[in-house]
Formats: sequence, C-alpha cells, structure tokens
Amino acid sequence: MTNPPLRIGLIGTGRIGQVHAANIASNPEATLSWIADPFVAGAEALAARHGGRATDDPEQLLTSGGVDAVLVASPTATHIDLIARSIDLGLPVLCEKPIDLDIARVDALRPRVAAAQVPVALGFNRRFDPAFASVRARVASGEIGDLEQLTIISRDPSAPPADYIAGSGGIFRDMTIHDFDMARFFLPDIVEVQATGTTTFDEGARLHGDFDTAVCTLRTASGAIVTIINSRHSAVGYDQRIEAFGGRGHLSVANAPSSLVSLSTSKSVEAKPPYETFFLERYARAYAVELDEFVKLVRGESSTSPSFEDGRAALVLAEAAQRSAVDRVAVTVDLG
Repeated sequence: MTNPPLRIGLIGTGRIGQVHAANIASNPEATLSWIADPFVAGAEALAARHGGRATDDPEQLLTSGGVDAVLVASPTATHIDLIARSIDLGLPVLCEKPIDLDIARVDALRPRVAAAQVPVALGFNRRFDPAFASVRARVASGEIGDLEQLTIISRDPSAPPADYIAGSGGIFRDMTIHDFDMARFFLPDIVEVQATGTTTFDEGARLHGDFDTAVCTLRTASGAIVTIINSRHSAVGYDQRIEAFGGRGHLSVANAPSSLVSLSTSKSVEAKPPYETFFLERYARAYAVELDEFVKLVRGESSTSPSFEDGRAALVLAEAAQRSAVDRVAVTVDLG
C-alpha cells in the first residue's frame, strides 16, 4: 500500500525557505500544505508557486490539523520556541541550523526533545552531498585505513552584509558550524578545540567584532586531527573541499565547476571559469536528499537525518572555537 504524501508545513520564506518549498513541491513523497511567515506576502508568493495555504502566524500552521510535519527555516532566534511547540503538538520537525546561538537555551530544551514522541532533525545538509557522503562511506569501510587527518576547506565567495553578521552569532556559529558537523560526521570523538581568527578584509566583521578568516584544529580521543580552514571571501568561487588521509591512502573531494568547458590558446591551456559561486547551487542535490531522509524519519523508516544532539554538539564546538580564538587557548570539550 502506497503511503499518502507527507503534509509539510514550512515556516520561513527567506532564500533557504524558498529552496525547501521547491524541494517539497517536487518530492513525490511530500506535499507543501501550509506556509507561514510574518512577511505574509512571501508566504503567499510561495503558495501561489508551489501550493499550500499561506499565513503570517506560525501558530495557525501548527494547530491547523493540516500538517504531518514541520520544516523550520525562520530566523535562528525563533528556532527553540518553534521546535518546542512542534513537539508539544506531536509534530516531527526539521530545523535549520543552528538550534540557537546560546547553548544554555539549547540545553534547557534538550530534556523535552529527548522525551518527545516525535523526531527532531537538524538541517546539516552537507552530510547529504553525494561526494562527501561517498568519501565518508569509503573511510568507514576501511579503504584508506584508520582516518588520521581530515582537512575541511570552506570559503565563501564574498562576505555577507554587515547587518547579517550583527545577528549571526559570529563566523564559528554561522559558517564553521557546518564544518564542525562534517568533522563529527567522520570523527565523532572530538575532545579538544583550538582556533585562531583574524579580521583582514571585511569591514562588517571588524565593526561587529567578528573574524573573516579562521583556522580550527580539532583533536579526537583516538588521536586523529581535523583541520578546518575558513574565509569569508574566495576570488575563485565557492571553495568547498575535503581530504581524508589514512595509512593506506587518501580520499579527496574537489570543487564543483560552474562549467565543464575549458579554453586553450597560445596564452593559456585549459583555462576554466570560476567554481560555482553560491551555496544553493553547490548543495542543491544535498538539500533534496536531506528532505528525502526527513520523510523517511517521520515515517519510522531507516534514516540518516542529523539529530538534535548533532545540532547541540556542533554548537558546543562553535562556542569552544570562539573562546579559543578570543582567549588564545585550547579548549577541552565534552560532547556527551
């Protein structure tokens, strides 16, 4: 017997909400039932494009009786309350990262999530990138021996606006948090964080006391080391690379090209255009698979969706990195 499509209510219609709306609408296992945003015109525009009912009130969506699960893509400050309300109403929820900017608020919600009768998933979409997932599976199979070093390079094409940085929680909570989760995807037993950050080019970061350039070194209980390299700008496009190094070899993921066409002349050979320049292009497939896995999770099937605990662990690492970079000390962490 075929399951009816999962009725999903989407909260938030910013650029990531629009991506989720399109993926829900194109997924045969799901349907976009309700859309909520205080900016109701955005919700109405998405509803006209992808179906569903629009409202400016998330509470109306949650209590409508017309949703089977909730996808939270609203601003970070709303996440805790929306997760709590969803689980109180018995609605599974997929929430964009981070859970919150304050680990104390996350820990306050933690017992309620643990006791909930419905799943809570976190939006760490990079786990679902086909290339990254393949490398992780091959590492887990022992193809390169024990993993000794993991290098993650993540550089944005350009810095965000200063007003975005003001409310972002800083580079470690906003940007590096994806890399912290990726580190744990490969090596979950991280016990120490050492980070350094500088502000070399971005006036917005300087204005708000943030970093535009950062390097983090994570040590695991097993002795493996993770190096994360971040920058808020990259002249060659969106720089997203990984190398997993072991005793029998290494596996690596290169950047995604914006075109497969190259030019060779008397002045240059195999000249290529820049890499893809936007995260929504680079991770388009990952967002679609993320939704697939959430649908499985809601239906009680085997799923690889990251959990609330994964979201908490990434935030613990982000806060440790912030302290390390400011105080210039190594910070011991307990992710239990």
